[in-house]
Amino acid sequence: MKKMRFDILTLFPEAFTSFKETSIIGRAINSGLLEINTFDIRDFATNKHRSVDDVPYGGGAGMVMSCQPLFDSITHVKGLANDRAPVIFFTPHGKNWEQTEAENYANNHSVKRVILLCGHYEGIDQRIRDHLVDQEISLGSYVLTGGELPAQIFMDSVGRLVPGVIGKEASHQEESFSESLGRNTVEYPHYTRPDDFNGWKVPEVLLSGHHANIEKWRKEQCQDSASN
Repeated sequence: MKKMRFDILTLFPEAFTSFKETSIIGRAINSGLLEINTFDIRDFATNKHRSVDDVPYGGGAGMVMSCQPLFDSITHVKGLANDRAPVIFFTPHGKNWEQTEAENYANNHSVKRVILLCGHYEGIDQRIRDHLVDQEISLGSYVLTGGELPAQIFMDSVGRLVPGVIGKEASHQEESFSESLGRNTVEYPHYTRPDDFNGWKVPEVLLSGHHANIEKWRKEQCQDSASN
């Protein structure tokens, strides 16, 4: 059974403490299906103040994360295992993250470890992106204060698809953006007991026990994500 390992380079390792202990991800770590390690980029700074940023060449507002601590931290983490773990950087310049990409990482048995680089400030020195980053990922057309939240989203979307992490594999085989429902489709509505709550009733077809009609209703209720 595949085990997926995430090595995270960050200025704020504490941002992942709760993430690693909570719900499905926490249980998957305890069961050995997932492994999440954090590395503080400041630990690799060679100056006495442990500084990891500097002013940008050419002027402008903000600071830029420097080459040296990024190079040394990435090189160190890459050397922890004899593999070709890709280095992923989260940036608005990257390719939009989609369900198919998450499935590829979860199902590709040749990729058992990924290195996630969390940027801050105005970004990182372009030379690190040019020479050490293998894939750049964007979560949408907006800007965040750092890469920690995107890293958590990446790990959650991939980790939940690793076989064994979710008890019933069918739970993610028929869900929004899955192949079975259509890649651009969001899932049908869900209901549970009671069938009448405050006068809000469950659709009769779901109570009928007629599986063909239920399946037909569910397909009709699926929506094109572009229409939302």
